[in-house]
Amino acid sequence: MKKSNLFYAFFRTIGLLVLFIAFGLFFDSSFFIRIDNKGQLYANVLMLLVFAVLFYRATKRSRELMLYAVLIGICGEYLFSLGFEMYTYRMGNVPTYVPPGHAIIYIVTVYFCREKYVKKYKSIVEKVFAVSIFIYSLCFLIFAADVFGFVLTLLTLWLLRNKPRERLFYYSMYIVVAFLEIIGTTYNCWYWPSTAFGEFDFLKSANPPSGISFFYFGLDLGSLWLYKQRHKIAWGRMKRVRNIN
Repeated sequence: MKKSNLFYAFFRTIGLLVLFIAFGLFFDSSFFIRIDNKGQLYANVLMLLVFAVLFYRATKRSRELMLYAVLIGICGEYLFSLGFEMYTYRMGNVPTYVPPGHAIIYIVTVYFCREKYVKKYKSIVEKVFAVSIFIYSLCFLIFAADVFGFVLTLLTLWLLRNKPRERLFYYSMYIVVAFLEIIGTTYNCWYWPSTAFGEFDFLKSANPPSGISFFYFGLDLGSLWLYKQRHKIAWGRMKRVRNIN
């Protein structure tokens, strides 16, 4: 029963998200444009519709966090893709669907972590995710010479070793981003250079690098920081309650 409940919790959140990513990104793939060159437009419309549905169904706090995620996503995409050329989209632009896509990934990961059975068996889920993450990254290192991704993965695991409150969320985010990157690069929606940022030859990179979710963590930290700035009194009260408990 425990395994089936955990599987259902995974499927109804992260599983459905991965299926949606696979379906939505296909419209912007190199395969679909052979049929219709307006694929990116279709992907944009679909992503915005799903964002609107999730936004409508979210709580007031989650809505605000989703908007912050979109804002940070816009800034991050233009900085890292167009500015630093860390990765490049198929048409050399930042597709409209990407920033709201970040918000969708963020909020669905939050929903997964709030699932009843995920919280009940939190330690088991964390251990399974941690082992899976390490094996995944190690395979990329061995078979794709992905030094960059492996270093980022080790850094992620090291930083989370003493972060029990944040560990499950960031492990889950890593899993989601791994699926996202494999799907997106397989579809040729975007690609990563053979070295980190295309500059550091000693940091060989796969396409995609395994641990790239490390940079996605800034999405959560940035969204929370903006939320704290707008709700300093309420946030302070919540911290005091936590400390008492």
